[in-house]
This record gives sequence, C-alpha cells and structure tokens, in this order.
Amino acid sequence: MHYPYRSNQIEWYFCLHFITMSDNKAKDLIDSLKNKGKNLEAEMSFFDHLDVLRKHLLRSLLVITILVCAAFYFTDFIWHSVIMAPKNPDFWTYRMMCKLVEAFPSIGNEFCITSIKAKIINTEMAGQFTLQMNSCIMAGIIVGIPYILFEIWLFIKPALLEQERKSASGFVAFASFLFALGLLFGYYLICPLSINFLVNYTVDTSIENTFTISSYLSTVLTLTIGSGIIFQLPVVIYILSKLGIMTPKFMRSTRRYAAVLILVVAAVVTPTADPYTMLIVAFPLFLLYELSILISANIERKKQKAELAFYGKK
Repeated sequence: MHYPYRSNQIEWYFCLHFITMSDNKAKDLIDSLKNKGKNLEAEMSFFDHLDVLRKHLLRSLLVITILVCAAFYFTDFIWHSVIMAPKNPDFWTYRMMCKLVEAFPSIGNEFCITSIKAKIINTEMAGQFTLQMNSCIMAGIIVGIPYILFEIWLFIKPALLEQERKSASGFVAFASFLFALGLLFGYYLICPLSINFLVNYTVDTSIENTFTISSYLSTVLTLTIGSGIIFQLPVVIYILSKLGIMTPKFMRSTRRYAAVLILVVAAVVTPTADPYTMLIVAFPLFLLYELSILISANIERKKQKAELAFYGKK
C-alpha cells in the first residue's frame, strides 16, 4: 500500500534539515566575519599605538636635540666648571671636607684633600672633538630627562584607570626629583671621593698614574648618572608593589643583606679607611632603602583596604 503523506514528511524533513544547515553555515560565516573585523580593529589599534609612540619619541628627540645644541654653546662651562671640577682640589666637596677637619681634628688630616696629582692626556687625533660631542649629547640627555619622563607619562596615561591616574599623578615630578637628587649625590659625593681614591691608588710607587681623558669622562658620567639611576629605587619599588611582585615583608627580611651591600659600596668609593667617610656615603642609601619600604607598605595597606571594602559589600 502506498502512503503519499509519508513521502511528503520525508521531503519536508530534508528541506528543514537543509535550511537548518544553511542557517548554521550562515551563522558561522557571520561569526567569522565579525571575528575578522575584531582582529582587523585590534591590528589597527596596535598600529595606532605605534603611531602615538612614534610621536612621543619624535618630540623627545626634538627637545634633546635643542638641549644638545644649547650644550654646545656652553661647552667651556660644562668642561671647566662641571666635568673637570672634581679633579681640582678647590672643588666644593674637598673644601667642605677640610672644614670638617678644622671643626673636628679627631677625624684626621688625611680626610682633608689639598692636592690631586692626576695627569690626564688625550691619545687620539679626533679624541677631543669626540669628547666634546659625547659630553654635549650626555648633557642634553641629562637635562632632558624630566621631559622624557613626561612623554612616557603621556603615553601610558590613557591605558590607566581613573584611580590609577590619580595615584600616579606625581610620577614625573617625583621621578625627576629623585634623579636630580641622585645626580647631586653622585657628583658632589661619590664622584670626587672615587676620583681621589683612584688617582692616588698605586700597586707600586714606580708606576706613574696617567689617565686618558676618555677614561676620566667615562668615570665621571658612570658615577653621576649611575647614582641618578640608583635613586630611582623608590619608583621601581612603587611599580613592582603595584604589580604585586615586591612586598614590604620581603624588603624587611632582606634589610640586613641590603645593609651589607650598601656598606661595601660605601667602603669602595671612600678615600680613607675611617668609618666617618663611609657612613657619610652610606647614610643616604640607607634612607633610600627605608623610603622604598615605606612606599611598598603604603601600597599594600591600600590594597588590603580595597579588598576589605570589596568583600564587605558582598
């Protein structure tokens, strides 16, 4: 017996199945186009970020170029009054050390530095021209550090939340202040003491110390800029504490190791074996480490308060 209605049901079943498959394929196609659009939008966003970064870099380069040109105009002042000053016995640090000896004779006369016998020479034909170029470039970069930090802040600011922007609003001023403080500490304390120590240090009295001007400039820049970078420790600790990498508990537990390291650095750069000079150099570094602990502890307290407020609402 023939049942025509069954044949119609089968035909309708296949038609519905085909339509369903077509709808699924169409949905998959639409989803694929949407994902492709999102990927394209993400790629465009990435290239937009690169374009913004390029603009910040170009502005920073323009400012540094202007500062380098200005440094060329003040070349005589930079060389005679800044770079070569720590080699002269009438440098401010040496005069203060002699006044300390006058006020406290128990320190010892060796603490008062009255002469620095250092013979500095140039061994390359284009050496002095290269030195002038390098010193002016470094002067432009050092003076332009606050503006570079400002451009860095402008680049990362859009990616921060409103609360993060408020908490980091003083980043440029604080980092610039610490860098300038580190430069002064390195230039007026570590640099002259290190130069006096290295100039007078001899393995044998028959060996005369003669230094190249490039070696002298490298030493001055390394000690000065290195101190400026070291003084960025609170800024680094702030960022690491925000990310949850550094905690005040860890820093307090490693305080003794940090103290030993600071004393070793201070002992290396001081010109004499007396503890007074070593403590003068080490004391600011101790303060810097303790300040970093306070910053990390403050961030941890704020995180705990935020967590209590969040879970308290629940």
